Amino acid sequence: MKNWIGAASVLVVGLSVTAASAQSGNAARGQRVFNTQCKACHTLEKDGASTAGPNLYGVFGRKAGAGAGYEFSDAMKNSGIVWDDATMADYNRDPKGKVPGTKMVFNGVKNAGQLADLVAYLKEATK
Repeated sequence: MKNWIGAASVLVVGLSVTAASAQSGNAARGQRVFNTQCKACHTLEKDGASTAGPNLYGVFGRKAGAGAGYEFSDAMKNSGIVWDDATMADYNRDPKGKVPGTKMVFNGVKNAGQLADLVAYLKEATK
């Protein structure tokens, strides 16, 4: 029983650290993550093109699959996601795990620090 309590405590602390780091990311470092891992498929400018992936301008607060100019998968349209810091981090950590059937072929950002940085950058760059 003690082992389960100890393991649960470690899990809760680990999740808290991950949530805190998602809120305290560094946007400058996040820009580098975006440029190396996301920019090939996504643009961020207002009225920017949708290429292999949708334009992300104004994504925070928007319902997933609702952006104009891109043909989203039914899975994304029906996901019920509204993009905020937490959903953006969860999705970009494991896109296919978060939305099975998504068209996004990216395997995700596994490093928690890079993920927090990416979310911080996207939050600023897509306003």
